[in-house]
Amino acid sequence: MTTETVAPPSNPRGDGPAAAPVIRARGVWKIFGPHADRIIGSPEAELSRRELLEKTGCVAAVRDVSIEVWPGEVFVVMGLSGSGKSTLVRTLIRLIEPTAGEIEIAGRDVMKASRSELRALRRHSVSMIFQHFGLLAHRRVIDNVAFGLEVQGVGKADRQARARDVLKLVGLEEVADRFPDQLSGGMQQRVGVARAFAANPVVMLYDEPFSALDPLIRRDMQDEVKRLQQETGKTTVFITHDLPEALRLGDRIAIMRDGAIVQLGTPEELVGSPADEYVENFTRDIPRSHVLTLRWIMREPTPEDPLDGPKLDVTTTVRRAVPVLAASEKPVCAMENGSVVGIVDREAVLLSIAGERDD
Repeated sequence: MTTETVAPPSNPRGDGPAAAPVIRARGVWKIFGPHADRIIGSPEAELSRRELLEKTGCVAAVRDVSIEVWPGEVFVVMGLSGSGKSTLVRTLIRLIEPTAGEIEIAGRDVMKASRSELRALRRHSVSMIFQHFGLLAHRRVIDNVAFGLEVQGVGKADRQARARDVLKLVGLEEVADRFPDQLSGGMQQRVGVARAFAANPVVMLYDEPFSALDPLIRRDMQDEVKRLQQETGKTTVFITHDLPEALRLGDRIAIMRDGAIVQLGTPEELVGSPADEYVENFTRDIPRSHVLTLRWIMREPTPEDPLDGPKLDVTTTVRRAVPVLAASEKPVCAMENGSVVGIVDREAVLLSIAGERDD
């Protein structure tokens, strides 16, 4: 199965024209097993995961995946356990060696990188945050945050100054001199995030970092990721098995199944127009009115439409538009860059809510 690259016409965050993608991967495969390289391009490559395993003893963890991640984007890779999401992200920086494919990060050819170049990439350009914090118990919080800079050879005074700045950014400056075991799980994960940010990487990779946290702490950490991304503009790849988390964080979401991407799109596209039954099952319990925006349900203005009704930004969710429409006799004008780009009337809202109830 070939996954087409989805390249938005402009920056997915909507804050200007798109530059070159920070991450570009084309035709990436990862096959575990004997003579894995012989599978690609053969009839066996089209077999299901189970059939391939039975016939060849190989497992296709990632199947012909192509993605582009744009500057400042939060790109979420989502799927059930065994879908290939973690393997895919690890192949991007060759923590797991791809069987085939092309990968570029910040204009650098990852597949052609030497061992020393890969070490430099992982130390300076990409930071990865795992579910398990991996903090050094015998070191203070500030020294944990500064550890990556120490590995880079940054002097003590400079790395501690940078660590204190980042601790302030994540709201942990008051615990700089404590040890990890004196902190809660949520605070420890914040230290892990701070350590990743301290190196000032081009790309942040999160591998299901909050799945072991309590629900309330997890939501707090999601808020923290959103805030840090908005303040720093870091290009972010986030792995999760949880759709609400994906919808909350992602500018675009790639849903994986059996090593392949089955749908790649915005949260609205996934919830409003699932590609198949697999994606539909994921999104069935998500209230559409909480995700779909005026852009999704609006129609083009006609000469007969009154344009003096309530004005809402085109990114307003249906849920937030309901009380505005209820209080007005006129339809809502969907606005973008100061211009009316669409009309939303009560019928459109009712139909979207009716579709939600039908699910």
